[in-house]
Amino acid sequence: MEFFERFAIPHPSPAIYASMVAIGLVTIAIIFGLTYFKKWGYLWREWLTTVDHKRLGIMYLISAILMLFRGGADAIMMRAQLAAPENKLLDAQHYNEIFTTHGVVMILFMAMPFIIGFMNFVVPLQIGARDVAFPRLNALSFWLFFAGAMLFNISFVIGGSPDAGWTSYFPLADNEFSQSVGTNYYMIAIQIAGLGTLMTGINFMTTILKMRAPGMTLMKMPMFTWSALIANVIIVFAFPVLTVALAMGTLDRLFGTHFFASTNGGMDMLWANLFWVWGHPEVYILILPAFGIYSEVISTFARRNLYGYKSMVASMVIISLLSFLVWVHHFFTMGQGALVNSIFSITTMAIAVPTGVKIFNWLFTLYKGKIEVTTPMLYSMLFIPLFTIGGVTGVMLGMSAADYQYHNTMFLVAHFHMVIIPGVVFAMLAALFYYWPKMFGFMLNEKLGKLGAWVIAIGTLLAFMPMFFSGLDGQARRMYTYSESSGFGIWNMISFVGALGLAIGFALIVYNIYYSFRYASRDIGSDPWDARTLEWATHTPVPEYNFATMPQIESVEPFWDDKKNGKKLFKDKIEKIHMPNNTGIPFIMGVLFFIWGFSFIFAMWIPLIIFTLAIFGCMAYQSFENDHGRYISVEEVEETENKLGGKR
Repeated sequence: MEFFERFAIPHPSPAIYASMVAIGLVTIAIIFGLTYFKKWGYLWREWLTTVDHKRLGIMYLISAILMLFRGGADAIMMRAQLAAPENKLLDAQHYNEIFTTHGVVMILFMAMPFIIGFMNFVVPLQIGARDVAFPRLNALSFWLFFAGAMLFNISFVIGGSPDAGWTSYFPLADNEFSQSVGTNYYMIAIQIAGLGTLMTGINFMTTILKMRAPGMTLMKMPMFTWSALIANVIIVFAFPVLTVALAMGTLDRLFGTHFFASTNGGMDMLWANLFWVWGHPEVYILILPAFGIYSEVISTFARRNLYGYKSMVASMVIISLLSFLVWVHHFFTMGQGALVNSIFSITTMAIAVPTGVKIFNWLFTLYKGKIEVTTPMLYSMLFIPLFTIGGVTGVMLGMSAADYQYHNTMFLVAHFHMVIIPGVVFAMLAALFYYWPKMFGFMLNEKLGKLGAWVIAIGTLLAFMPMFFSGLDGQARRMYTYSESSGFGIWNMISFVGALGLAIGFALIVYNIYYSFRYASRDIGSDPWDARTLEWATHTPVPEYNFATMPQIESVEPFWDDKKNGKKLFKDKIEKIHMPNNTGIPFIMGVLFFIWGFSFIFAMWIPLIIFTLAIFGCMAYQSFENDHGRYISVEEVEETENKLGGKR
């Protein structure tokens, strides 16, 4: 029995046992449904083996929404535990596991796939490309992300969740203090998902730099494409640092090295530095594409071109450079000295300047615009004041002397959430409503959408504004309970009510999807928002090849000029179109990486070696496979175009 004991949960609870049952029942239901409706073949042909950037984007978004509710359940449990003094809902260990998994799930397995999902769907359409530069690598990127996400999410039912915080600082994450395999899950699952993200960065940099439509210079690219390019440059520079740090952490835990130990020449602060050299640029990997989304939405619904295009691009470039020069502000209190703290305090406050430029550009775009308040626009307008609160408190935290008061209190938690929720989550919800008709051929209900936006905005304020006050009063983050005499109870109860409000808001979005799927009109045309950029110039649904002929770009807003100023966008005649073939290798490699990671986590060396060889075997097979893709004939293209309403 010793072998099987390692898979047991070290700290089981009724909630975990209920989760085990739920996972089993859902799995059985999915298998039964696919078998009963005879959908296994469809699933394999159309989704599991696809290399179409649009389908991969949709799968990223589905994964992100599932992880949003997974991380949201953790958040509700944390807020419920802290809602009253000396609460017994969770014990200390369970609370540690929940706040650790909440942070990792929300940042790496919710926000990242949301961002990358919209990059996948939108960027090739915005630049007039037929696919990404490396379609099979794109599919492998998704399946590696998905394997890492699923591996991380089985931890709480097999072996135990990580419990050293989402930053997993050493020596707390070492074997001495984290004795279960939970932190192994952290090291391996994030490593696998991170490899997929690094591949995405390389792929989209190449796509944007090499596959733009004729005439689309860099300074004629849409703002979302610019933000995607800069975010992917940051990915390529930042994620290798995380890869190295996780590899070193894995060696410490499984092979007895001492990179991050506090003895035998180890250096626990090395982990803090490596983590935040990746971790702070990661914030801008999330926020810059969100800024790109806001730029597209605000320009569309203000009914005017984006104010200050060049300054928007310049500010994003400056943000990307400064993002690598601020990481030490995450540990001002850890003994660097006054000079180092002062330097990083200055760089931290400096990064607020280009961010402020963008805020003013959006406000000037709105100024004298013919504003139409749709659901995407409502999220974008709510973002500006809420994000400004988060940004200003970030400057407060950037002052190293003041940070001695704020650090490790709920003030910091409030700041981070007031940046990420309005800055990233609102942007992703705006994009979801904005691009939904292009993805699925019908629009989400506007009344339900606006109601959900207001509920989520009010919930955000109620959930996180009280944390500023309790933090200034001295409430430490990460503590699972507090005494009644501390006075924190009222603030935490308000936060719990706000968290429930957020849950109701997201439930409204789910109901909106259900309601709109049943009742929304399918006769919406290809451009329901009267938009300005190239992705709206193709049909709905978007054909496999995106564009029958390549668009000819003459301005920053070629589709708008085509509609309003008579500048013809599509001039060439239809020719045969080359497209890549589907392949099952990326999906198979995702499964192999999942089992490989599971074997690594539990130190099962023989399966690890077998699946390592299998992974290399797939790579060799892919390398030597003689597959040059296929051509879609002129007749097929014309038939599809006529069916969808004529050549664009």
